[in-house]
Amino acid sequence: MARNKPPELLPGTLDLMILKTLAVGPNHGYGIARRIKQTSGDVLHVEEGSLYPALHRLAKRGCLDSEWRSSESNRRAKYYRLTRKGRTKLKAQTRNWSQLTTAIDKVLSARTAEKAATKGWA
Repeated sequence: MARNKPPELLPGTLDLMILKTLAVGPNHGYGIARRIKQTSGDVLHVEEGSLYPALHRLAKRGCLDSEWRSSESNRRAKYYRLTRKGRTKLKAQTRNWSQLTTAIDKVLSARTAEKAATKGWA
């Protein structure tokens, strides 16, 4: 059986998921990607080529701090954590995401309801 292609992320959603993942506590890049994969039910797979530029961008914007330390496998890893600015950005982006998904859901539901009404199903 062919495996379905994972859904593409909308612009800005990776930053939101990184911020949310780090709200739990500091983590290294591989741990962040693994956590996103686990919490999405193995649907979302964040590639290194997307993750690390996003981490660097968020750090440059003052949303993350980082430090080198040993990982659980005793390897040297860069751990990222949210700053105060990052927590503020997470709250704002979460609020925006909720508004956006609610609006999209309304549009999708209305389209289905309109179709049913025009066909005499409603």
